[in-house]
Amino acid sequence: MENISCPIFYFLLFLIALLLYHHISSKKPKWKNLQKGKLPPGSMGWPYIGDTLQLYSQDPNVFFANKQKRYGDILKTHILGYPCVMLASPEAARFVLVTYAHLFKPTYPKSKERLIGPSALFFHQGNYHSRLRKLVQSSLSPEALRKLVTDIEGLAISSLESWAKNNQIINTFRVMKKFSFEVGILAIFGQLDAKYKEELNKNYSTVEKGYNSFPTNLPGTAYYKAMVARRKLNQILSEIICQRKEKKTVEKDLLCHLLNFKDEKGQTLTEDQIADNVIGVLFAAQDTTASALTWILKYLHDDQKLLEAVKAEQRTIYESNEEGKNLLTWAQTRNMSLTYRVILESLRMSSIISFTYREAVVDVEYDGYLIPKGWKVMPLFRNIHHNPKFFADPRTFDASRFMVAPKLNTYMPFGNGAHACPGNELAKLEMLILIHHLVTKFRWEVVASEGTVQYNPFPIPHHGLPSRLWKEQEA
Repeated sequence: MENISCPIFYFLLFLIALLLYHHISSKKPKWKNLQKGKLPPGSMGWPYIGDTLQLYSQDPNVFFANKQKRYGDILKTHILGYPCVMLASPEAARFVLVTYAHLFKPTYPKSKERLIGPSALFFHQGNYHSRLRKLVQSSLSPEALRKLVTDIEGLAISSLESWAKNNQIINTFRVMKKFSFEVGILAIFGQLDAKYKEELNKNYSTVEKGYNSFPTNLPGTAYYKAMVARRKLNQILSEIICQRKEKKTVEKDLLCHLLNFKDEKGQTLTEDQIADNVIGVLFAAQDTTASALTWILKYLHDDQKLLEAVKAEQRTIYESNEEGKNLLTWAQTRNMSLTYRVILESLRMSSIISFTYREAVVDVEYDGYLIPKGWKVMPLFRNIHHNPKFFADPRTFDASRFMVAPKLNTYMPFGNGAHACPGNELAKLEMLILIHHLVTKFRWEVVASEGTVQYNPFPIPHHGLPSRLWKEQEA
């Protein structure tokens, strides 16, 4: 990632307006009133705005690395209207996310909680969170994923064939989002009627557009439209739930697990709780996986020697299936060692999740410094992934580095601890299947690659990596 495109003018205006609003409506900044404890080194940045604009207008590798170089592995700053402590070491990340996770709660703006749904598991901690997490994990266990291989393969083949039609130029990120959405629907609902898929996709897209907009709930605004679409999603999901209950079919998808859940008191989940967690899983499954797949296509395109090696591995499997006449098996997806390492290295290089937010629920001391109650805490995954202490020559793509397991707590593309992504194995499975069919049946070229990165809010190549695909036999 050599350069990064600046956020659009209106996004900057939104940030400034948001921060000024926060300043006007809040009390005096808490860090000015602290009477005890030693705060970490660092700068709080510009008045009111802090370092927000720098974070969203610079290459995050440069922004975070410069902070770390100047102040060390623990430092203070001011982001999106809040005082923050950034943590750039594996030990510190584990301290916050695993060892003392109960002292740091997940934190999201209320406007975003309302769009996803306040009962979604990643807004919670404690018993409710652990029970819901187990439900999601059980629906995405290896046994459950084994049964999805054939259906995911069908989605991958049809998607690739549609992208290759008419020699068209595709926005790689956009079409990967559509593919990831289809896989998410499959994991949640199994086989779902086309009319429901269409309605879910249409309204979910509206919710997504409003998610990062200014949270003004006035008619005509993106946020207002998103709230309307979110209520419509509840109606659609209510219909699907009603049909599922009437049919009394025993499925093994996520919806079935949510419908059949009972706690120790025999209480079931409400429809709103089910809807919130369905939308939450869809939200978590789409953009991150689509971003990762987009980067994988770029990295393979840029390294033809690596691409040929991946092709050779996948060709062996393809030929063992009689030139694709037989379907992929679960066992075969477990036997793609080089391709799997390419995925791992792509996730390290791109670091789709650059950092995560937590909030200290009490005053916490770490490494001789005070993390005050109410301050945001940001474990910096990207810094750890790009630290030469843990990954030699970190700016170079090298899949062979994963022939040896990385040092503990240095590789966290899906987070760490109780809030780590429970769908990470599904994400890797759909990547393996798509890559198999891409490299054995198709060729592709990147039409425009300026080396810049844009945020959406996840990092993607400039303009979503415009590309052109065609079938191998047409080359």
